[in-house]
Amino acid sequence: MLEDGLSYPVRGDWVGRILIGGGLAFLSALLLPAILLTGYWVRVLERTVAGDENPPEFTEWGDLFVKGLAGTAIGLAYAIVPTVIYSVVVFGLIGVGVGLGGDGGGLIAGIGLMTVFASIPLMLIIYYIVPAGLTNYAREGSISAAFDMSAIKPVLLSTEYLLAALFPMAVAVVLMIVNSALILTVVGALLVPFVGFYANVAIFRMFGHAFATATTTGTSRSTSTPTTF
Repeated sequence: MLEDGLSYPVRGDWVGRILIGGGLAFLSALLLPAILLTGYWVRVLERTVAGDENPPEFTEWGDLFVKGLAGTAIGLAYAIVPTVIYSVVVFGLIGVGVGLGGDGGGLIAGIGLMTVFASIPLMLIIYYIVPAGLTNYAREGSISAAFDMSAIKPVLLSTEYLLAALFPMAVAVVLMIVNSALILTVVGALLVPFVGFYANVAIFRMFGHAFATATTTGTSRSTSTPTTF
């Protein structure tokens, strides 16, 4: 999976694709390029689960924009809802503790402060779930499919998807090292967005491949006829 993901971005006419993608990444602080990039990630997922071995090109920009808007909305929904609930719990506990005062109030406030550390696993959970939601959206073409837990849950529990989540972490470490070296020079700093685009294409390829493998395996198991004795 890792080798496939890393080789995926440079298949076909990769130079023009990397130049366009890196240019959008360079301008991603602006809203439109960021949305177009998100649309491209969704398109990578869509092509991958459909069995296409080559990366998509930057064509049909209107469709790319629509997919980007949908992908952004899905990501925000997955991130905002649990974050809001988490924030209400944390600040609620701190507020109650301060209001009560005394040892009991201090204990409650302390618990509230300790739950701040829970933000780390919360972010990891969001990171783990969002690509699966985006892939199911890409596969079905419906935003509601991104939140269809009956379809997504078996994927999240699969070994293939777990590896797809772990490999990008390794890629991110390597990317951080490479970027740290590149920013030492002006020319190198200009290459950072292009390297980042390459890495993200590889990462979304791995997630899409894992989703396709997990769903295919699950379908095969569910349709197989049990042996009777």
